[in-house]
Amino acid sequence: MSAHESRTGKVALVTGGSRGVGAATGRYLAERGYDVVVNYRNKAKRAETVVAEIEERGRRGWIAQADLTDAAQTEAMFAQIGREPGSLDLLVLNASGGLEKGMAADYAMQVNLTAQTRALDLALPLMRSGGRVVFVTSHLAHFHGQKPVYPAYEPVAASKRAGETALRERIPDLAERGISLVVVSGDLIEGSITPRLMERQSPGLIEARREEAGDLPTVEEFAEAIADAAADATLETGETIFVGSTEWEL
Repeated sequence: MSAHESRTGKVALVTGGSRGVGAATGRYLAERGYDVVVNYRNKAKRAETVVAEIEERGRRGWIAQADLTDAAQTEAMFAQIGREPGSLDLLVLNASGGLEKGMAADYAMQVNLTAQTRALDLALPLMRSGGRVVFVTSHLAHFHGQKPVYPAYEPVAASKRAGETALRERIPDLAERGISLVVVSGDLIEGSITPRLMERQSPGLIEARREEAGDLPTVEEFAEAIADAAADATLETGETIFVGSTEWEL
């Protein structure tokens, strides 16, 4: 069977898909039969490279520019997706932030809460029954309010927890449309940008966590878990998939 013949016919959008976990997720989704829209903020060449890798796997790929904190750009991106590929079966909400320098005080909430619900609202008219939304988060955010958080990560943890809560509140509405929501939560991810930014403020943090947990998930391992969660029809809406240890002491 050729790659074309083995296609699922499903289309995924991966936000923050031009590098790191998002890029790897796009590649794994292509291997699982998805055509993939790769969202990027300002690195078009990186996004084009990911699309080329998707197409090497026998799938179709598209780049879609939008800073998800910008309502007009996000609306334009979904209008583009509405023209081609025309529909979505999977929305992977991977893009996040909050540790960047020089941003507004409420930037973490803008990117991890407001941008997430806006993206969902704009995606829903394009999503087919049987589709799925995957929200990508961290253990520090998922367990925010229940377990301690590194001080440097507090704004991100609080805002991503708020984003997850807001998305979970949409489960009844999603269910009416035949769409499920799955959350994938990870420990510090070896090689990803967020731990590196945290390390700048707290030198030794990554190694200390690695020793405590015994091992840290890699970008590839986390991305593969996201793709698995996207494609696993046995998962029920609202389920959380944990990648890496959920135990820690700060």
